[in-house]
Amino acid sequence: MKNRQDHRYRPAAHVRHAFESFGGTQREGLCLSSRRNMMKASMAGVAGLTLPGLLQQRALATTTGSGAGSRRSVILLWMTGGPSHIDMWDMKPDRPLNNRGPFTPIRTSIPGEFICEHLPKQAAMMDKFTIIRSVDCRHSNHEPNQVMQTGHRDAAPRVNRNGDRYPAMGSVVAKFRQSNRSGVPPYVAFQKSPTHIGYAGYLGKQYNPFMGNQAAALPVLNQVGIDSGAVSKPEMFQFTRDLSFERIEQRMGLLRELDHMRRELDGSGTIEAMDAYQPQAYDMLTGNAVQRAFDLTQES
Repeated sequence: MKNRQDHRYRPAAHVRHAFESFGGTQREGLCLSSRRNMMKASMAGVAGLTLPGLLQQRALATTTGSGAGSRRSVILLWMTGGPSHIDMWDMKPDRPLNNRGPFTPIRTSIPGEFICEHLPKQAAMMDKFTIIRSVDCRHSNHEPNQVMQTGHRDAAPRVNRNGDRYPAMGSVVAKFRQSNRSGVPPYVAFQKSPTHIGYAGYLGKQYNPFMGNQAAALPVLNQVGIDSGAVSKPEMFQFTRDLSFERIEQRMGLLRELDHMRRELDGSGTIEAMDAYQPQAYDMLTGNAVQRAFDLTQES
């Protein structure tokens, strides 16, 4: 058996692997080193997308002594499909062919730790990661998607008809931690399918994720993640030609009157959710904080 330290692992000959055709750009794209690349993935659940503001507050804290530690943002990259763990962080190079992937392990910043050859940037910062290799699920299907985002085994809609009532971690943050900044949603999700992200369940619809796909101009990718060159439009901020801020204010006044009359008749929680949505939507449309947060042209 070859010494693990000699860095000369070579996969045995076998059937062509699904990811062998990835070009260099796409392979490195697995290392989401910026918010631009994170948004390209379009499949990530994001809790508190205010990273620029967080970094600014941390910088200010060094001079003002303010409690910047109370403002935190978390980016959760939820891989709904894609490469297996044995093709990325847990390659098992000494296992039989049917137990391992085809790629070569490379050294990392931690002695004795190896990851896939197509993750060189992650290898360089491995000392910043915590890789958990002991997690498993009982069934080989997509049910754990909801189970792991909620932390509840019954949150499996295909098996449990009430599985969608359990709140996802992002919704829990939205309710109890709330937003870092007024007018900016506390829980943002970029989804390729509605089933890939977690919702608020019994916490209430007002804590469902804000769909970032509608607020950002994103690269349009094909099914294997290759950039088509096209860019989607941020539909949320596209006003019709005759819509002005004054008309928005008038509509808000009318909505308040209508909601007051209908609230007593509502039993589904929809109006209650709208009570939370309307001020936030107004702030988003009349301000520019959220538009700046989703403007990829500002990324370096």
